[in-house]
Amino acid sequence: MTTPATHAQASRERRDIVSGEVMDEDRLIRFVTGPDGTVIPDLARKLPGRGIWVAADRVSLATAVKKGLFSRAAKTKLTAPADLPDSVEALLHKRLLDGLGLARRSGDLTSGFEKVMSAIRGGKAAWLVEASDGAADGRRKLLGAIHSSPSPPQLIGVFSSTELGLALGGENVIHTAFLAGRASKRWTSDARRLSGFRPLLPESWREEP
Repeated sequence: MTTPATHAQASRERRDIVSGEVMDEDRLIRFVTGPDGTVIPDLARKLPGRGIWVAADRVSLATAVKKGLFSRAAKTKLTAPADLPDSVEALLHKRLLDGLGLARRSGDLTSGFEKVMSAIRGGKAAWLVEASDGAADGRRKLLGAIHSSPSPPQLIGVFSSTELGLALGGENVIHTAFLAGRASKRWTSDARRLSGFRPLLPESWREEP
């Protein structure tokens, strides 16, 4: 007999149409069929219709498009645009920014160097969100605090200061901390999916001392 825990886990697992592997929904992108037979990303997993699932990475999605695997999975002719991986990346990018805006309004976010530093040192930050075009000096100090934090946050740097300012209702937002909690766990799932399409850190940061 299936235990409740096992049943709940199974209900959140889907099969990737590319590899055939069964995995948790958080590692996949759901797609549905539009009225015109076009493949539509459903990042929130709420659109009606039978879901078609692909591993959340650029290579898997490009393979599904190139080999016509959406049509095979649906057993009918579907149109999957060649730029679908780019579209999914852009949608995930926007979804993460929207998530930051929601977190600010719910009190799950703090911004500004001193407040962020305090959150890191207190082990309260789940994510350090750094503007991709921010100065290296401030970022270096916060990264130093991460190494001594009792609960080190993860780091992301895919948003510009302008994008962060628009999402958070401020100007020139450079340093932000997403505080640990239920909201940060949902945001983490989307960040991990985005990492399959682009690096979460700018290449130039790797060259910093």
